[in-house]
Amino acid sequence: MRALEELVPAISLASAPAIADQSAPPASPSWSVGCHGLLYNLALIVPSALFIAYLASQARRSFAKLTNGHSYVMVAYYALLWLVSVLNLLWCLVQAWQCTAAKELPWNMLSLFTQAGMLFLEVSLLAFLLQGNHAGGLEVLTRTFIVSGVIVASDTLLKAIYIFGFGIPLFANSNETLNRARWGLWIVHKLLLTAVYGFIFFLHHSKWRERLPARPSFYKYVCAMLLLNTMSVFGCLLAGNGAGFGIWLFNLTTLCYHSLYLPLLYAIFLADFFQEEDLRLENVYYSEMKDAGFFEDDWE
Repeated sequence: MRALEELVPAISLASAPAIADQSAPPASPSWSVGCHGLLYNLALIVPSALFIAYLASQARRSFAKLTNGHSYVMVAYYALLWLVSVLNLLWCLVQAWQCTAAKELPWNMLSLFTQAGMLFLEVSLLAFLLQGNHAGGLEVLTRTFIVSGVIVASDTLLKAIYIFGFGIPLFANSNETLNRARWGLWIVHKLLLTAVYGFIFFLHHSKWRERLPARPSFYKYVCAMLLLNTMSVFGCLLAGNGAGFGIWLFNLTTLCYHSLYLPLLYAIFLADFFQEEDLRLENVYYSEMKDAGFFEDDWE
């Protein structure tokens, strides 16, 4: 009996660390791994960092072109593109915050600002598309930015009410598929964008196609965004009905959007403007060299 009494305290002491370990909070995810794994983080960070590096390498030439071009639209878009690209890179770098309770507030604030910036670029570009081929000038830029600002501010305010007013984790890494309020908001958000891109796609194949810019690159941009938003809507619908595949699909579209959208926008909307002068100079040099007889041997 005495041996049994001496054994009970020993067992209690031996099991104390295990109990303490079980009650301890889980460790925060590391910066490199984050919530979705290393490959997901690299797929976000590498394209965003490379795009910033490319913008920096072209900054002097781009600035010279902007100062000589006197285009308010291009100056505004280039400045906004820099701001949103830096915000997006920071958002990609701190992915571990979405799984860290102590970082919930800064993560939500950063996500709101980053999403607002990217949505502003997206909405204002659509506004220019819908104004036809000759949209330009300070008056058109002001009107477009006011309309886009009102839309983006309303969207951001609604998301802030969901997050801070009702405690719904819109941006957290939550596998809660049955949170219908969360997925319901994302469904409405993505459906509206899908409807707008679908409308522009319809215009392109209708008798009103002359109202759109006559450039194949704009049509390709609309097709890419229509496909991306359609996939996102499908993922949200699946997640809202309890399918885990829906969360995977939604995360995939989020990765594509944050890593590829800004380079796509630059390639479609800004790259031709910055290369226009270089192409003109190349044509001038080619004409001068041809007149001087440098290419006559090619015909022999």
